[in-house]
Amino acid sequence: QVQLVESGGGLVQAGGSLRLSCAASVRTFSTYAMGWFRQAPGKEREFVAACGRSGMTYYTDSMKGRFTISRDNAKDTVDLQMNNLKPEDTAVYYCAASSSTLDVRSAPQHWGQGTQVTVSS
Repeated sequence: QVQLVESGGGLVQAGGSLRLSCAASVRTFSTYAMGWFRQAPGKEREFVAACGRSGMTYYTDSMKGRFTISRDNAKDTVDLQMNNLKPEDTAVYYCAASSSTLDVRSAPQHWGQGTQVTVSS
């Protein structure tokens, strides 16, 4: 059983930063690829970033340079550092986990409940 719990969302002004964290309850966290998705009101859920089991990272092009994903296998956590936030980044952000890096970017096996991020202009 995999449980993912996100934290760190909130309200921030445009240009500000937030750091999201996802705590995973799994037997062997290091064997999972981890990712972040987001869903804005009225839009489909979209891929944000992923970190494979080897530590290799992947990003949606529009978020490269602003968002950084990192994992801590000792703490079973994956974080998403978001800088220079824009109003269009407003969304519910979801943590995801999968046994393969390919799947975690497209069809993750496990999802968290999500955390709201609101960026005001």
